[in-house]
Amino acid sequence: MSVLLCGQRLSKAFGAQTLFADIDLVLHPGDRIGLIGPNGSGKSTLLKILGGLTEADRGKISLQKNTRVGFLAQEDTFNEQQDIIHNLLVGLEGMRIEEAEALNRAHTLISRAEFPDPDCPVDSLSGGWRKRLALCRALIGRPDILLMDEPTNHLDIEGILWLEKMLAARLPESPSAYLLVSHDRRFLENTVNRIIELSAAYPRGSLQIKGVYSEFLIKRQEFLEQQQALEARLANKMRRETEWLRRGPKARSTKAKYRIDAAGELADELEKTKERNRATGKVGIDFVATGRKTKKLLTAQAISKAFDGKTLFADLDLTLTGGSRIGLMGRNGCGKSTLMQMLAHAPDHKNTYRPDSGTIHTAEDIRLISFEQRRQQLDQEQTLKRALAPDGDSIVYRGQSIRVVTWAKRFLFRPDQLETPVKRLSGGEQARILIARLMRQPADILLLDEPTNDLDIPSLNVLEESLLEFPGALVLVTHDRYLLEKICEKVLGFDGNGHTQYFADYSQWLTWLNQDLQSGKRNKQKNRPTGKEKRKSNRLSYMDQREYDSIEATILPLEERLGELETLLADPEVVADHDLVGKYWSEQQKLQNTVEQLYDRWQELESMQQENT
Repeated sequence: MSVLLCGQRLSKAFGAQTLFADIDLVLHPGDRIGLIGPNGSGKSTLLKILGGLTEADRGKISLQKNTRVGFLAQEDTFNEQQDIIHNLLVGLEGMRIEEAEALNRAHTLISRAEFPDPDCPVDSLSGGWRKRLALCRALIGRPDILLMDEPTNHLDIEGILWLEKMLAARLPESPSAYLLVSHDRRFLENTVNRIIELSAAYPRGSLQIKGVYSEFLIKRQEFLEQQQALEARLANKMRRETEWLRRGPKARSTKAKYRIDAAGELADELEKTKERNRATGKVGIDFVATGRKTKKLLTAQAISKAFDGKTLFADLDLTLTGGSRIGLMGRNGCGKSTLMQMLAHAPDHKNTYRPDSGTIHTAEDIRLISFEQRRQQLDQEQTLKRALAPDGDSIVYRGQSIRVVTWAKRFLFRPDQLETPVKRLSGGEQARILIARLMRQPADILLLDEPTNDLDIPSLNVLEESLLEFPGALVLVTHDRYLLEKICEKVLGFDGNGHTQYFADYSQWLTWLNQDLQSGKRNKQKNRPTGKEKRKSNRLSYMDQREYDSIEATILPLEERLGELETLLADPEVVADHDLVGKYWSEQQKLQNTVEQLYDRWQELESMQQENT
């Protein structure tokens, strides 16, 4: 099999901190690689090295001749005042492509990305639509290799499913291979066929496993268990060698010098194995409940809220009791965060956050703790030490005084980071500060708005365990489907048009949403000509009249099939099967084009008939 890209013994350090060393990585056509690892392990840096955006301290990158590499960064840079097409065409700069071909590529990608208004300026786009535009710009040059750094950031679940379909489809702009950095475990399960984890826990700095994410977890656990067994074997052997060395000079003759040297090498190997086995640190997350016995903690009855004439939700009922775990689902801007703020400020009765209609009642002296996705609670100029312990060198947790150094280590911060300003910490580190604050406050209700943003996979696993053990009520906004499936007992879905409904899981919400969208399309099509509106005329040619009379019957089964495909492409079992998704996606695109052409022809024939009447 040909090699598109080969990285050999790649190493990178910042100052005294080594990110990774001696990493080997090869990409072949057909590779779909997920790059994971703890925060600070160098994933984004390695991606930039592979993309030629920065240089390694050691090692080399080899590319097959004429191989094009596309790069999707975490943060997007656009010409904010220009429209979508102009920003897309930037991705073709330096390439010898005729204007007609360039525009054709741009319009094709705009269609695939489902942009509602291609002429709008980029500064009017939400974070999710900007991410779609960034991906289209990375694809317009038709790269052989696509490198993506956190491609699901800012996407809602519909956007993530759209991205999964794009990556699974066999399109002219599809790359031969891609490598992506992501902490979204369900996304990894659905999109990659190989996992590479960067971590000091592995002898060569990384573990590379062929297979989907769930297969990686099994093989990773087997490897770590083997490492623990190796440590035990080396420790036993070292004890025997130590006893031999202590027997005195007579036992250590010149002939036995090799054994002394071997004992030294054994000690080094044992120490390195111990360091690796202890490198898999976990964040110590443990939310504390107040112990309240009240059954009903919060009751909202028929609440509604609108902004600028747009209804976000109406006549919504919500009851929270001890052990309730509800996930909020909906597109960006549909009202999820507004509802969270309304619940968070319910005991304060602030006018800003009160519902337009309806009532919210809470138990007496209720304790609500809120996690905001925008992290406005953090003073960016504060040091890490002050952010973790505002009042001194220690904090009080569960009635006990804990030194700030010990508290910081629980959240995987090093002592030498304590004087670092918050603004210089990564997104994942800032998220851990907020979680550390939440843990210090006993709560009846936890309101978590996108708590998983920037958290690495080990931290996500511990967060899940803690939320499952929390005895109070939980309201969770997240696009992490894995977390939703594991934590939430039900889902409150928003359709973006003011309607809400409860579901058992997110897949039911998606089905409901797609059916609603399909219904909206059919209502729009009522304005198109129907059989009852046909106007008899002998002025159309015989063949045109036959076509006109039969065109509606031709369209109807095609539209029914399109509806079936919409439902199939929202089915998690189908989404997990790359081949099936590609097949259905391709069929959907062809059918959609056919239906549009038929409607255009129908309108043309209708106009001809009217003109001749």
